[in-house]
Amino acid sequence: MKVLLTCPPMIGQLDKLQELLKENDIKIVVPEFTAVMDEEELCKIIGEYDGWIIGDDPCTEKVISEGVKGKLKTLVKWGVGVDNVDFEACKKYNIPVTNTPAMFGEEVSDIAINYLLTLVRQTHVINNRVRQGIWHKPPGMSLSGKKVALIGFGDIGRHVAKKLLAFNLNVYAVDPACSKVGGNIKYNYGQGFSQYSKELTKLLESINGVNIDNIENSVKGADFIIVTCALNKHTNGMINKDVINLANKGVIIINVARGPIVVENDVIELLDEGHIKSVGFDVFEQEPLSKDNKLMNYEQNIYGSHNGSNTVEAVLKTSKLAIDKLYYFLN
Repeated sequence: MKVLLTCPPMIGQLDKLQELLKENDIKIVVPEFTAVMDEEELCKIIGEYDGWIIGDDPCTEKVISEGVKGKLKTLVKWGVGVDNVDFEACKKYNIPVTNTPAMFGEEVSDIAINYLLTLVRQTHVINNRVRQGIWHKPPGMSLSGKKVALIGFGDIGRHVAKKLLAFNLNVYAVDPACSKVGGNIKYNYGQGFSQYSKELTKLLESINGVNIDNIENSVKGADFIIVTCALNKHTNGMINKDVINLANKGVIIINVARGPIVVENDVIELLDEGHIKSVGFDVFEQEPLSKDNKLMNYEQNIYGSHNGSNTVEAVLKTSKLAIDKLYYFLN
């Protein structure tokens, strides 16, 4: 079985997966590309493959229709986010598709906490100044007792919450799938997630200190906003000027979800006004981040390369699951 692979983290550890691929009679092909392939490039080659392990590439109806003209039989989206996959087109052309859910809660939450600690104590700025021979001592901000609005309470959000509570923060979470009944957090698992229910129930019990509320109440008076939700038609542009202005002046915003959830032009405006103190963005509206992007003008911010889930352990675990799911569908 010939399979197209366009997921950079998995490509980086492909040598460790050779035995499993051989056992499943899967031949992986990696084309030349940088971060993602574009639609035109994919349309030219997709019909040559029985399956496709997708990264952040555009899995559009046009690509899928070209694939089914050839050999394409199934798709697996590597990772959790599926905003780049046209599920309606997959249904239309009868192409099985799935992702690898609940894989990166620990890893992405680690990055979120890393951004938070770095920004409140300005260690990135101190490092740069010390390297310049300047003994820089800016005052930091204590975490204990501060309010944080956590946008999204899925696998990643719940792991972030657990770590935030350890720092004695007042955590408010926003998620339509969640509610709080009698002091206990209730979560609507949804179809296909029953296998995670026991583990999820245990995690929810450990983070009952989280307040579940709407976005207005959660962000109002917040010192920090941390975005972990999925990108969809409801969340696109959700963190905008109107919402951010509900937070305290000097708010810090962290986004480890998807770039378009946060309106970058509004962020730039509020950075200039001083309402936002700093941001930690691992994701952006357009990726890779251009060196001409106005966000580059703010020394106090820190930026990543959409790399929050990329640890050796998590990539191997997720890649093995992707191969298992691909093999299941192809057979």
